[in-house]
Formats: sequence, structure tokens, C-alpha cells
Amino acid sequence: MEGRGSGRRRAECPGRRVVPHPRRPAQALTGVEAVAATWRLDGSSPGSPWAEVDWQATPSWGFESAADDPPEELYARYVETVAATRARHREVIAADGLDRVICWGQEWGIELSLRRMLFDLLEEYARHTGHADLLREAVDGRVGEDPPDGWSPPAAWT
Repeated sequence: MEGRGSGRRRAECPGRRVVPHPRRPAQALTGVEAVAATWRLDGSSPGSPWAEVDWQATPSWGFESAADDPPEELYARYVETVAATRARHREVIAADGLDRVICWGQEWGIELSLRRMLFDLLEEYARHTGHADLLREAVDGRVGEDPPDGWSPPAAWT
């Protein structure tokens, strides 16, 4: 599995410095969620817009695609995708448990469990949450882990 992930993407775009856009973490995490419930889990398509992207022609699409999307649209897409992903994971866990072997890893000739994928998903969130912290601090100086007063998870997630 050497060479996978963001390091490989950077290698495909030598000399290119990607400047983070404030909306990038929302788009990135929506894609991570969509892929975690489809391609990584059972090999199925993650759907639009990820299935339509020509990743060979536009390897930086994930870094640039959300720049012009309204924040409300990105957040709504994220909430919907997380709800669908959680429902799919609950379904699979109820049927097969956390030790179910998933499709992700087969291209490298290794078996990965749903448990491993969920830990990787947690790590991916940690990375993008860190990016969001840096962007937030750069915008208005706010630091810390507390959500805004009155925030609660969307009902679709529970």
C-alpha cells in the first residue's frame, strides 16, 4: 500500500503548491464518507460527483472542486452523505460484524476489515479537522475544540 494517499497525489502534480480553500475540508470529508460506504466497503460506485471525475486528467479535482459551491450546499451534501454512510455501516455491522473483509485492499492483495476501515475513517477526520482548525484560526483567530453555542448534530445522523 506504499504510495497511496495525499503523498501520491502531490507526486502526480510536481511543483504544484495546493493552497487550501476554506470549503475544501467539507468537500473532502463528503468524498471520504461516500467512498467509505461504497468503493472501499463493497466495490460499488460512490455516485455523483465522484464517479464522473476523470482522476487521470484532473488529479487535483478534490482540492479545487468546492471553491465555487455555496457553503449551505456543501454542508447539506455532507449531512446527507454522512447519514447514508452511517446507515450503510450500521447495516453491514448488523449483518456481518466489524471483522467483515471489505473490498478496499484487494488491489494490493491484502485483506482489510471493516474495523480497519472505520479506524482509517477516524484518522482521515482527524487530519481534515486539523486543516479546518488552521483555516478557522487564520480567518478569525478562534482556536479550540468547542462547537458554536447551540450546535447539535443533525437529526439525520442520529
